[in-house]
Amino acid sequence: MCAGVAGDKNHAGVDCFAALAMTEKGNIMAFGTIRILFATILLGLAPATAQTLDLVKIGIPSPLNTILAFWMADEAGFYKEQGIRVEFRTVEGGSRGAQMIRSGEIDVMQAGLSSVIEIDKQGGGVRTIGSLSNVNRFVLFGAPGVTKAADLKGGVVAISSFGSETDTTVAIALEKLGLKREDVKVQEFGGGGARLEALRSGAAKASPLNEPSATLARAAGVPVLVDLAAEKYPWLFSSIVVSEKALADKRDLLLRFMKATIEGNHLAMAQPARAKPVLARELKLKDAKLVDIIYDDFRAGSPPTTEPTPAAIDNVIRFNGANIARGGYYLDSSLLRDLRASGFFDELARKYPL
Repeated sequence: MCAGVAGDKNHAGVDCFAALAMTEKGNIMAFGTIRILFATILLGLAPATAQTLDLVKIGIPSPLNTILAFWMADEAGFYKEQGIRVEFRTVEGGSRGAQMIRSGEIDVMQAGLSSVIEIDKQGGGVRTIGSLSNVNRFVLFGAPGVTKAADLKGGVVAISSFGSETDTTVAIALEKLGLKREDVKVQEFGGGGARLEALRSGAAKASPLNEPSATLARAAGVPVLVDLAAEKYPWLFSSIVVSEKALADKRDLLLRFMKATIEGNHLAMAQPARAKPVLARELKLKDAKLVDIIYDDFRAGSPPTTEPTPAAIDNVIRFNGANIARGGYYLDSSLLRDLRASGFFDELARKYPL
């Protein structure tokens, strides 16, 4: 209640109104202060939340269906659930990417085991911690008019980079054609799109291509010389590569990264209706039939748990002239062993029936 000035009825209402106005003003000011405080707290929390996510820079040679696990894990929020945010960086050629890992420019690279072996020859420092494909996914295509081994002699064969899986695949394909490396001129051209264009223009007589470039090449009538993908040739073709230093210093981060990636792989394989739009977007494809072909190729060649097979490992090591006894050096399977022992793979199998 408001009380006027003692003994002065004329001022009672004025004093009461003034008191009420002051009270309301105080409430308004208090409410405004609370709102400002709340906004300040929110503004303060937003950057802090972002800072709690560990950044992982992922290098990819070019947009390929073999890295759908990465895209799905990011799309579904699995990396965020593991306290990680990822950045994708295009790196022309797996061997170059492996070198960037060693220098610290990127944290993770999608590259074949051949690239890891090549880096080991230069001083080492990187390891494969998981497989995204245990079979060789390349098809050796010829330029228009190049349909047999004799047509290749003296010609240019386009690869992504020296020491990469494209480089090794050329050696395998030439052997199957009864040719030697000295019979051709191997040159670096970069990613699959650039190599396909080299075939079309005649700048190269042959080049190994995988999806999506392989299907685009077939659609354009580019002749097939050797189809290793159809043979399902055991080969650690696409793997997850990190530095030895990261394995020692950031083991927990890599374990969380692998959990998210492997769940992304399971999701992509179990739910094609959800995976295909992501594949189409990342590969910039509008043809639904083309997306179906490329997705089926992914699903047929990707190990759900990212565990490499002994045959895939041994073939790469032998062909690269490396010591088979050093297989344990090129690969570190401790993260995968820990995940299997923890029951994580069994949990995913129940969650995503394949």
